[in-house]
Amino acid sequence: MAEGSGRKVVIAALIGNALIAATKLAAGLFTGSSAMLSEAAHSLVDTCNEVLLLYGMRRASRPATLSHPYGFGREIYFWGFVVAVLIFGLGAGWSVYEGVRGLAAGRTGAGETDPLVNYVVLGVSALFEGGSFYVGAREFNRARGERRWYSALRRSKDPAVFVALLEDTAALVGLAIAFAGVGLAQWTGNPAFDASASILIGIVLAAVAIFLAQECKGLLLGESADPAVIDGIVEIALANRRVHRVVEVLTTHFGPEDVLLNLGVELRDGLSGEEMEAAVVELEAEIRNRFPVVRRVFIEVAGFPAHPLMPPVRSRGGGGR
Repeated sequence: MAEGSGRKVVIAALIGNALIAATKLAAGLFTGSSAMLSEAAHSLVDTCNEVLLLYGMRRASRPATLSHPYGFGREIYFWGFVVAVLIFGLGAGWSVYEGVRGLAAGRTGAGETDPLVNYVVLGVSALFEGGSFYVGAREFNRARGERRWYSALRRSKDPAVFVALLEDTAALVGLAIAFAGVGLAQWTGNPAFDASASILIGIVLAAVAIFLAQECKGLLLGESADPAVIDGIVEIALANRRVHRVVEVLTTHFGPEDVLLNLGVELRDGLSGEEMEAAVVELEAEIRNRFPVVRRVFIEVAGFPAHPLMPPVRSRGGGGR
């Protein structure tokens, strides 16, 4: 996904969350609802998270330097991990704390002030969150193609998109839980429903945070390119008349749109030095043209052992890869 699309998703989420956080906080303070205060904390954390993602995107776009020859693309992965920690520690932690405190105090806003305030704020918040989710889902759908949502999320290399999208999803689920909690508390007169909703919101946020942390950790450690990209690189190599077989294809992401490739090939026997050089030049040009995401290409001619994690090589005559 292009950087501009990711930035648009984050900005849309930032605007929506900032407006929602202010209205939820006012309603929570006015009614005393634990669920509403938890939702306010959730939206405030989300707002801060979008700011951090925008900062990370700006830092990641810096050009390479002598001390960082591969650039700073992975910085967006670091800030995505920080966002996951904040969601877990502040969003989920505060929600559970507020719910437990509400249960211990036996309080709810339903019997103290007009609960209509909560319902209005929740409804308006759902509209804002729905709009932000729509923007994120539309951009994500363009990138995922025919893949299922979960598979596309697991394979996505752009935290700016999947973090914002999952935040919006968790926000909509949290709003539904808060609405149910406030409604049940008012209907039954039992404050436990309102406080329990706050705890459930915290559990939802914790689950999202754990998923995001795992994904960002994998990207920080260096994930390979999409399998379709790797297969395409093998296809390009084997289509070259000078290549006998592909020995290894090693890739790693240095950013959402920045892949480093180490390609090992075995050339046909009897080639001159000029022909070998031409083969390498042709392969690099074709790979860059078909996969612009591959920013750096290193091609080695066979005479070295394959990487121990590589599957069996594939030759022009067929067989496994």
